[in-house]
Amino acid sequence: QVQLVESGGGLVQPGGSLRLSCAASGFTFSPYWMNWVRQAPGKGLEWVSAISSAGTGTYYADSVKGRFTISRDNAKNTLYLQMNSLKPEDTAVYYCTKDRTYGSSWSYDYWGQGTQVTVSS
Repeated sequence: QVQLVESGGGLVQPGGSLRLSCAASGFTFSPYWMNWVRQAPGKGLEWVSAISSAGTGTYYADSVKGRFTISRDNAKNTLYLQMNSLKPEDTAVYYCTKDRTYGSSWSYDYWGQGTQVTVSS
């Protein structure tokens, strides 16, 4: 019943911007921390960003800090990732994930299908 559906990926030039969305359903969205995780071609999973349940706490990997902004709209059960100043190394499949328990757990029990982001000239 739980579903996480990412959208908004695509092809963008270096320096460009993209906004990813993740529509959540099948669970009570608001109490859970949410995350974005990515996987670049031929590489492992990399945690990108996390946001607390109320949206007041945000956390970022050093590789994206200052360029990406995570946010959420609990009324719409939607998670967002605003990506600015994109670099070729940001090319990856981006997944939204739900924390397994209330609060930050570093363990995710549900994943979206992923959306492809390609940064290339």
